[in-house]
Amino acid sequence: MPATVDRFCHQCGEKLLGRSNKKFCDDACRSLHHYTANNSPINYVRNVTNTLRRNRRILEEFIPDGKPLRVHRERLLQKGFDFNYHTHVSRTTTGNNYVFCFEYGYLPLENDWYTVVLRTEYLERSGDLPRRKE
Repeated sequence: MPATVDRFCHQCGEKLLGRSNKKFCDDACRSLHHYTANNSPINYVRNVTNTLRRNRRILEEFIPDGKPLRVHRERLLQKGFDFNYHTHVSRTTTGNNYVFCFEYGYLPLENDWYTVVLRTEYLERSGDLPRRKE
């Protein structure tokens, strides 16, 4: 007679009784396991999107009137800016690389200084105009 091997629920770890191919102790554990497994990619996208939105909001705070401004790296970091996340890079004819979070961007300068800019042509093309704070 073959020895029986104890099996455990893939979600909660409870000992399983019943069929030999059973993976979960009940419907709640099965449902939670599949919900968690399928939400990992969704959570990743949500976290990246939230970081991009936060970066955009921080850049917007520095230039509410849309006029370019020089900002030190430390001030951006203090606000929670994450330099690893951006939507695109735009290279000018003079060879400068502007890094953008949607329509707000920055140009790296010397000694950890950045020029923060707003490109309204993206909004003009889509029909949306930037909201000005009063």
